[in-house]
Amino acid sequence: MKPKVLHIGKAGNMERYAADPELLNTIELTDLPMGLPIEEYLKQAKDAQVIVADAIAKIPRELIEGMPELLLIHSEGVGYNGVDLNAASEKKVLVCNCQGMNASAVAEQTILLMLGVLRDVKNGDQAVYDGNQITKKENYMKQGNLLELADCKVGLVGFGDIAKSVAKLLNAFHAEVFYYKRTPESRETEEEYGASYLPLDKLLSSCNMISMHVPVTEKTYHMANDAFFEKMQDGSYFINTARGEVADSEAIVRALKSGKLAMAGMDTLEFEPVQKDHILVNQPDEIREKMLFSPHIGGITASSFRRGYGMIWKAIRDVSEGKTPHNVVN
Repeated sequence: MKPKVLHIGKAGNMERYAADPELLNTIELTDLPMGLPIEEYLKQAKDAQVIVADAIAKIPRELIEGMPELLLIHSEGVGYNGVDLNAASEKKVLVCNCQGMNASAVAEQTILLMLGVLRDVKNGDQAVYDGNQITKKENYMKQGNLLELADCKVGLVGFGDIAKSVAKLLNAFHAEVFYYKRTPESRETEEEYGASYLPLDKLLSSCNMISMHVPVTEKTYHMANDAFFEKMQDGSYFINTARGEVADSEAIVRALKSGKLAMAGMDTLEFEPVQKDHILVNQPDEIREKMLFSPHIGGITASSFRRGYGMIWKAIRDVSEGKTPHNVVN
């Protein structure tokens, strides 16, 4: 008997990222968008055994309790904040994520932003469009302020899969790499990734490039605040490819204004989707030119989704066969 799967997210993802089209014949699929009333999901897929959900989809208690056959809720991404884990655990429903699916992709985006702020890519690009290429070049030469990654001591705040991938890439650029996490890694792991542990305050004061790699929790919300930036060297660089909520937007502006930060490169901001009145967007030119943004695309490469859906399809098969899948988070 085919397992029934409710997909809540962008239509066609189950088909688009199936490594083998024949996989679709092994399930009975109901594909619905996010944001529908709970009653609609139950009307169309009450008897589903599996929910595959966008990483930001809401899977509340009411939905979980209304699906008596439910065995598995699987996030399409690494995040699963929208799932009521308590309700799932009470109903003995496994919740899984795609841990590691986007590590290399986000690591590449992190390096891109690091290089982008060091080489002032945003303003250099605009100078060429404005017909000021030679003037901009001569100014850089006079100021001597374009750096290489090899000139940097990079501090990684958090040291999970993504940060470790970043460390590996930084090794190739001959940067000095340091990290902070609550429990230091073993000597063998540090040697494998070419990174050394420092307490957070020491990391902030010793490194001129700080990159965020922590999840959003009560303890990490606005972790990068005024006190955090004040401990950094003057003229440092700040990178955030983690979650926007780990950095206080107003504190970032103050750090840029004071010169504590030379530039900030960010793939994610708090208060997404970002509108024109967002505090980091709605700034005068002298602050705007110190920020380099990308539209939260670090983890959405085609390869990331293929890796993630490889995990999802395997998990569906596992629960159908009475096995426990990998990456259970509850």
